[in-house]
Amino acid sequence: MLQGMRSAAKYIWFFVAATFLIGFVFYQQSGLGGRDVTPITTVAKVNGAAITYVEYQKALRDRNQQEQQRSGRTMNLDQERLVAEQVFNDLVTDKLLAEEYARRGIAVTDDEVRQALLEQPYPPIARSPEFQTDGRFDMQKYQRFLASPLARQEGIVLNLETYYRTALARSKLFEQIATSVYLTDAQLWRLWRDTRDSAQVTFVAFSADLIADSAVRVSDAEIAAYFEAHRKALSDVAGRAVLSIARLPRTIGAGDSAAARAKAEGLRAEIQQGAKFEDVARRESADTASAAQGGALGKAGRGAYVPSFAAALYSLRIGELSPPVLTQFGYHLIRVDARQGDSVTAHHILVRIQQGDSAATRTDRLADALSKASGATPPAVFDSVVKGLGLEIGQVSVTEGAAALLHGQYVPGASSWAFDGATPGEIGELIDADDAYYLLRLDSLTPGRKPTLDAMREEIRKLLAREKKLDRLLPRGQQLTAAAAGGTSLETAAATLGYVPVTSAFFARTSQVPGLDQGTEAIGAAFGLPVGVVGPPVKARTSVVVERVNVRHVADSALWEKQKPLQRDQMQQRMREATVQQYMAGLRQDAKIVDNRKKIQADARRQPTS
Repeated sequence: MLQGMRSAAKYIWFFVAATFLIGFVFYQQSGLGGRDVTPITTVAKVNGAAITYVEYQKALRDRNQQEQQRSGRTMNLDQERLVAEQVFNDLVTDKLLAEEYARRGIAVTDDEVRQALLEQPYPPIARSPEFQTDGRFDMQKYQRFLASPLARQEGIVLNLETYYRTALARSKLFEQIATSVYLTDAQLWRLWRDTRDSAQVTFVAFSADLIADSAVRVSDAEIAAYFEAHRKALSDVAGRAVLSIARLPRTIGAGDSAAARAKAEGLRAEIQQGAKFEDVARRESADTASAAQGGALGKAGRGAYVPSFAAALYSLRIGELSPPVLTQFGYHLIRVDARQGDSVTAHHILVRIQQGDSAATRTDRLADALSKASGATPPAVFDSVVKGLGLEIGQVSVTEGAAALLHGQYVPGASSWAFDGATPGEIGELIDADDAYYLLRLDSLTPGRKPTLDAMREEIRKLLAREKKLDRLLPRGQQLTAAAAGGTSLETAAATLGYVPVTSAFFARTSQVPGLDQGTEAIGAAFGLPVGVVGPPVKARTSVVVERVNVRHVADSALWEKQKPLQRDQMQQRMREATVQQYMAGLRQDAKIVDNRKKIQADARRQPTS
């Protein structure tokens, strides 16, 4: 029993204890503990409450460890940056929540924590095999473990209590925010009807492009008024960078592909001779994430895989082992375990196509030469070294938060490096990717910023100009409506005036319809006009529309009545979640957040290394 408990404790600790590790250790190991960065350095302030460097670094290291455990492989800079944003946002949310708890007087008692600990198992614990009996969670095993000296000696109970104290406080706040959400029958019917009423229309669309730009004028005062009215809704302007990128490809030859196929054939023969698929996958598959699970891909539907893989997958019988299947990732051996409709549960083994030893040696030798241009060398060295090796230099423009693409090829980590403290003229370290080596130089950098009137002026001018063009087109629509109202069909009236009508497919109120767009007056009119009547001109996003409803189908109210209780439960849950999300977004929008991360990163990059 004690042996089982110790095993369980290790399993639980993987999920729980990482959240509570001592941050100062991470600070010391981070490589950023220079003279200007200390454990109490303020990474950010949220309404005056500090997020310290040690707090941020601890949470970041924990999350990175969890992600690497989950994926089974080291993350590149772009992936690390995405995780860092998630961690930062979580820490900001925690500060905002703590402020709300204090403002609303929300507290969690020790009794509430103990009750939750005993009756509401932490989800990863509930899934742990050590607490299962006949494949189901065993509450008695769990409670015996909590009562054991081991659980307290290893700090698991204390860590779980801390988790529940936070989770219960958050639950109480969310209950206060969303408890009043209730959907009436009328609201439920409208939600049902909006996706099940359908219509088909014939229409003529007068595009805003019919009016020349010079025919409308938008004043500076109109632009300024629009900017002020919509300032809060405008998105921040993302940073932009220009990078010079040298690429040294790992050239793959026909022999390399043949060698990979031969290896895949050998693994297939090994399995056919009695080896367990899962054991071979763990030992040989280059897809490290699925290899850790014996090659398991889980359950997925059509569209989840690249076409060549999917074609092979859906052609296999249950239990059948495929021959080697070639995709852009390499050769796969696939086994289908179960099929339900379009959903398939499968395993696979991936054999990557890699350079042979001699070619890889030559490439690595060139990479060593290329790396001489990295780091603190003058920017001009980049050009001379790269050209001396016979490589081309590509220049790409990158938006902050988006991947860097060179000739359509993803350059891992390039975007993150450019926006994480690099300065124009700086040359990065050599990037070792699966397909190539990359060397980067930052040529220019425009930091992200809050939207300003000057930055948004042209975009706002175009939007207001389009609205004025649509207003200018209304008389043409009125002319067509009048012609069709005199007993002439829309088709005949349109032909007489030189216009070409279009007939739509059937669509619902929530559909995106070519020519009518989504959520516009033109969509609404299709469900308000009498059938067969040509309506007055209405606006879509980029055109004025005159339409006639040909056919309209009404939602089945009897069917709605039957499913109404289930719909109410589902929709109220979604509405409550949306209410909480909107509330939290409002807290963040109104908060004063000072983010010092880029400054700290830039300072750390410039500190001399020992």
